[in-house]
Amino acid sequence: MTLTSTILRRRAILTALINMVRGGLIGIAELLPGISGGTVALITGVYERLIDSAAHLTSAVKVLATGPDRKPGFAAEIRRVEWSLILPLLVGMIAMVVLLAGTIESLVSAHAEASRGLFFGLVAASIVVPLTLIPKRSRSIVSRLLGFLAFAAAAVTAYLLVDLASGTITVDPPLWVVFIAAAIAVCALVVPGISGSFFLLAIGLYSPTLIAVDERDFAYLGVFAAGALLGLVTIVRVMKWLLDHVRRFTLLAMAGLMLGSLRALWPWQELAPGQTSGVGVPIAPTDPVFAPVAFAVLGAALVIGMVVVERRLGGLAGKDRAESAVEN
Repeated sequence: MTLTSTILRRRAILTALINMVRGGLIGIAELLPGISGGTVALITGVYERLIDSAAHLTSAVKVLATGPDRKPGFAAEIRRVEWSLILPLLVGMIAMVVLLAGTIESLVSAHAEASRGLFFGLVAASIVVPLTLIPKRSRSIVSRLLGFLAFAAAAVTAYLLVDLASGTITVDPPLWVVFIAAAIAVCALVVPGISGSFFLLAIGLYSPTLIAVDERDFAYLGVFAAGALLGLVTIVRVMKWLLDHVRRFTLLAMAGLMLGSLRALWPWQELAPGQTSGVGVPIAPTDPVFAPVAFAVLGAALVIGMVVVERRLGGLAGKDRAESAVEN
């Protein structure tokens, strides 16, 4: 074994551990109303790689089911999946969901202002991430205007959708409702700025879903997983097409959705009479003030730190590929 091979192996192990951490962060985001797993994937630099791998997975299933060349076509698509990213990411994400589903809601409820402040800082600082991914070249005034309209429309849409979160709870929901809700909620795993947990909160399925995970209700979870798989297959292909064909407008819309979602994360909110959870009316900062502001700054700093680390890792990954090519 050469020195280069040893270095590459160690870096591969380190990358796998980092991908597990990324998955854990995405899993935590999926548990929190107002935070999108897609946003975290975007921050940590794995968003488009996940979309590409998921698209190859769905293509593999399609080829296997419909042909032609079912087995060779299936094998070819499976080989294109970036398993070194997908597998550790799934391990980290599932671990966090299973371990924290029973406690995350109570923690957020007990420290509402501080937790919303943290999430506000995370998402606010994240808005710049999709904007930095937009191809840089000169554009006409009309193109710039259309881009602004896409950003504004997405922001307004996300802002208005926040009012749907009533905080009510659906007791013993029908499984067909769970299936449809999961298919829609999983879109948050793919679309930055849209929170799947927030959607579940809006239709009263947030608490029942966390309880099902915590109590290992496999009937509920099986139906939820089936719906999520259907939604994932659909939205992944849509997002890949959008990123490939209208990349600039798609990234601008992502940034707009993230901006509009800040409405749900404003630390100081007044709930309606009888409402114990969900989103209230934004109000001016009131006591406590220090904790929400401090946590917002912390959240923004975490995003900046993750972006810096991701760029460093991106440089290392490029170096690894070059060294591997030389060795081969």
